[in-house]
Amino acid sequence: MMKKSLLFLPGPVPVAEPVLAAMSRPMINHRGPEFAAQLERISSRLQGIFGTRGPVVLLGSSGTGALEAAVASMFSPGDTLLSCPVGVFGKRLAAIAQTYGCNVEILDTPLGSALDPQMLAARLRTDIQEHSDPQKRFRGVLLTHNETSTGVQNDMAILAPILREHGALTVVDSVSGLAASEFCMEEWGYDVVVSASQKALAAPPGIAMVALGQRAVAQLERATIPRFYFDLKKAIEFAGKGQTPWTPPISIVYALDAALDIYDRDGGPAIWARHDLYARAIRAAFEALGFTIFSQPNAHSVTVVAACPPAGVDAGALLKALREQRGVVLSGGQGELTGKIVRMGTMGDVTQTDVLGAIGAIEIALLDANAPVHIGSGVQAALRVFLNRKTLTPV
Repeated sequence: MMKKSLLFLPGPVPVAEPVLAAMSRPMINHRGPEFAAQLERISSRLQGIFGTRGPVVLLGSSGTGALEAAVASMFSPGDTLLSCPVGVFGKRLAAIAQTYGCNVEILDTPLGSALDPQMLAARLRTDIQEHSDPQKRFRGVLLTHNETSTGVQNDMAILAPILREHGALTVVDSVSGLAASEFCMEEWGYDVVVSASQKALAAPPGIAMVALGQRAVAQLERATIPRFYFDLKKAIEFAGKGQTPWTPPISIVYALDAALDIYDRDGGPAIWARHDLYARAIRAAFEALGFTIFSQPNAHSVTVVAACPPAGVDAGALLKALREQRGVVLSGGQGELTGKIVRMGTMGDVTQTDVLGAIGAIEIALLDANAPVHIGSGVQAALRVFLNRKTLTPV
């Protein structure tokens, strides 16, 4: 029997029993009326989570597949795009666009920081000033809502008016952000927003979803990048018939439907508050244990906390000890942050008790590594956040 672990990854995440159980249902005809009704129900509920009345289509893929679909369906070879990465996954989106023949300019942001609205505004104003012909300006802007590699979240509401003033099409990676905090796609004016099943929606991996605004739907007729499987025009056409273009992962569709039942039951505001609460508790605990939070103030993600271990503690050894000796699974750094940070997620079927248990395990692992930790300091710090108290009476 497989040993149970406490999974605190940035995804995939712990999945509730009713969601797992839903996958055991028998297969149905993915071209039949039962599947069509389920697809309509899922898409309708996702519209509310994205904050749009426009189409939301499902793809049998990871989030990366949906980002590829967004780029291939929105742009043409030779288009100039502005990419605004704040970590590994933002750079991946830029690489996808470059692979398809787009000219990509990178607007750099220091790791751990969110995209600077003033810097973005200045670059877009310069683009307008330099090109009187709108056809020569940036055709698109590539953005990340939430970056799990650095524990950073961009304020999409603040960025929105800056982008609207320029007029370029916007593609937003919200794979790890959507459903964990409010998103108002239509109100803010974003054109394409991408997410996936295995993050804050707390379903297994295998389905990505793409929401398209009116401008994006119109752009589907103009984009000329060759595409076949990852074609959002096909996806919208088939969605109108209650189908997907290609065979969908039916069991994961069942699971996503069940996960949305739980989301609707708890309600968006309560779920947003829970993610924020867990993230604040983990940050408080980490700081009490001598970690340094990697994300900068006003840039903290609500779905993952990234932190540098205390001096003298090896990040890889700490993660291994937690996994093998305590059954607590966290993530390490990626790219240039490999071996430098640990990352603890807040998403999925996770309780306050789970968070406190994981913090306790981290304390023990640090003590085993001879780190100067005051016993109980991390758990007490998290408890203060959960109980909204400045102090706790010592036991």
